[in-house]
Amino acid sequence: QVQLVESGGGLVQPGGSLALSCAASTSGTIVNINTLDWYRQPPGKQRELVASLGIDGSTNYAESVKGRFTISRDNARNTGYLQMSSLKPEDTADYVCNIEYRFTDDETWNGWGQGIRVTVSS
Repeated sequence: QVQLVESGGGLVQPGGSLALSCAASTSGTIVNINTLDWYRQPPGKQRELVASLGIDGSTNYAESVKGRFTISRDNARNTGYLQMSSLKPEDTADYVCNIEYRFTDDETWNGWGQGIRVTVSS
């Protein structure tokens, strides 16, 4: 069983930075993070894919965040990250991670974080 916990959200002024984390708690032994995606849902709008990190290390970003957001992973800590800088009011949203882990028995697990609010406002 795996439990995901997101952290790092909150209130920040325009132009500021925040770093979101998505970490696993499990009794199993995780070998690595296969894939990591970060989504967001602004108030009153649909969920959108913000950033993706593939098993080969390739990354993709929504046009609206390119050059400002960076997705990464730390396999030793079983944690995925989304570093956000030069934040704008339109980045205000609930952010949620989707992550796939590979365990020592070669089984994989895919799950969602609980979601975390990011508010960009002066």
